[in-house]
Amino acid sequence: MTLQHPQTDKINLKGLTLFELEKLVTQWDEPEYRAKQLMSWMYHRQAETFEAMTNLPRNLRQKLTDIAYVSGTHVLTRTPSNADTAVKYLFELTDGSRVESVLMYDQDRITVCVSSQVGCAMACDFCATAKMGFFRNLTAAEILDQLITIERELDTEKSVTHVVFMGMGEPLANYDQTVKAIRLMTDANGLGIPEAKITVSTSGLARRMRQFTSERLRCNLALSLNGTTDETRTRLMPINAKYPIDEVLDATREWALATQRPATLEYVLIRGVNDSVTDARRLRKLMGRLPCKLNLIPFNEIEGANFRRPELNQIERFRRIVADGHHVAPIRFSKGRDIAAACGQLRTIYEKQGVMMPQVS
Repeated sequence: MTLQHPQTDKINLKGLTLFELEKLVTQWDEPEYRAKQLMSWMYHRQAETFEAMTNLPRNLRQKLTDIAYVSGTHVLTRTPSNADTAVKYLFELTDGSRVESVLMYDQDRITVCVSSQVGCAMACDFCATAKMGFFRNLTAAEILDQLITIERELDTEKSVTHVVFMGMGEPLANYDQTVKAIRLMTDANGLGIPEAKITVSTSGLARRMRQFTSERLRCNLALSLNGTTDETRTRLMPINAKYPIDEVLDATREWALATQRPATLEYVLIRGVNDSVTDARRLRKLMGRLPCKLNLIPFNEIEGANFRRPELNQIERFRRIVADGHHVAPIRFSKGRDIAAACGQLRTIYEKQGVMMPQVS
């Protein structure tokens, strides 16, 4: 679609909940059911203009054109992998910011990896997005637009089946907009994606994890662990200095018990850093503290990081030791490595101008 640069005094209807839309339409002296009609056009039929919403009265369509808009995003590039099914999208937002998303096919499963921030403030040493620094949070609409734009390009008989918040940014550092986006994704009036098909990945913001537990959303939670001691994890992930392993695992366990769902631990294997036999045994012990499964992710090389992935025999030895504790521990070789779309590789490059860093909470 053509990128819109809406006037700042217009209201973006995409990203509003049904309750918020109902409140608006009644203020406009319209019947409350118009809100569901608007949501149907935006999310089910993916309408880009009010003029396309043909079951709305013409005078209402004109009024909406004058005071509101439906946001969209512009695809700058789409890059298919030559090695697998991944396609990386580079989006330009209305203020010129750019984010990346990844589409992945796996038999009948169609997954979109969405970004929640422009850049990231977590400063994880093995992640390309962290090398960008932080620019700003995305709105719920901007998160949804990534998904909607990609789905619009799929064959008409196909639709996205799974969504993972594993793109650029820390989703729980953009807490309100992430939760709002999830609620709109799962609302039958929105995108209607089952909660169990959505996964939120976090670096371990323990306070926000506990708040997320209180939302009673039955989506999946993935904790990026990557170290079995606080010393190693803090080296790789500075957030560990504020929320060390014990506290993060306690928060993860609370979520698993409250939702009756196993958490996922993500562990990026880095040669000579966290891939020893001792690390594997410690990880096996840590996993015994909570209902969980493990994704072992061999490090994906990025520019500016002096890390390497372990040899295959070392990766397999690590996996066997963890699995000996009766844990599910598959090795996940990320899709899209050849197009820098794999886990930890998403990054855009442009000038950073006077952006305030968010407070980690």
